[in-house]
Amino acid sequence: MISQRKQFILETIIKEYVKTAQPVSSGVLVEKYKLDISPATVRNEMMELEEEGYIYQPHTSAGRVPTEIAYELFLETIKDVKKKRSLKEADEKNLENIFNKEGLALRQTAKAISELASGAVFWAFNKNDLYYTGLSNLFSQPEFKQVDAVCDVSGIIDRMEEIIDDIFEELPEGSQTLIGSKNPFGNFLSAILVKYRHEGAHGLFGILGPMRMDYGHNLALAEFIKKKFE
Repeated sequence: MISQRKQFILETIIKEYVKTAQPVSSGVLVEKYKLDISPATVRNEMMELEEEGYIYQPHTSAGRVPTEIAYELFLETIKDVKKKRSLKEADEKNLENIFNKEGLALRQTAKAISELASGAVFWAFNKNDLYYTGLSNLFSQPEFKQVDAVCDVSGIIDRMEEIIDDIFEELPEGSQTLIGSKNPFGNFLSAILVKYRHEGAHGLFGILGPMRMDYGHNLALAEFIKKKFE
């Protein structure tokens, strides 16, 4: 467990990093978020957070970046807080309209969710029928500007059917979030998955993004799908 103040600072670092994809300095935290804490205190707390493995310095800049365990802790704090994982009313209404259409509604819903999630979305219907969309949204993220990172993601996409086959049966029904090293789609990604039963068969819906994803928002998108099949 970490102190409330440290947790607040860590959540603010995550919030800023998710927005900007830039390492976050103590000066940015104090100035931008008008923290009622002295810069020296913030620096000390950040040093301790780094020592405890929640943030790290990616290069010689003064900024810090959240680690996998920071995202895990953040996920625990938002899991049961509804207000931190809600959709805008207009987005939810738009998804409802798309989902309720005839024909290709599920695929169109997946496409709309991939846009809102700024990531890739896959939907496995009855395990053997796989649809995915939004790769351009995933590749447009700053993490994947480097050629080797694009190659890593491309390799995952090429193996997506194989990965889903491997995990499909063992996944429990309901939703879960797999971050970094716990994610079978790649330790540089996170996945939010929803496994459901519909008309006697299982389906699997997933959002794929960098570890620097907006977990609250994307969990709300996953919950939209979960509720449709409850």
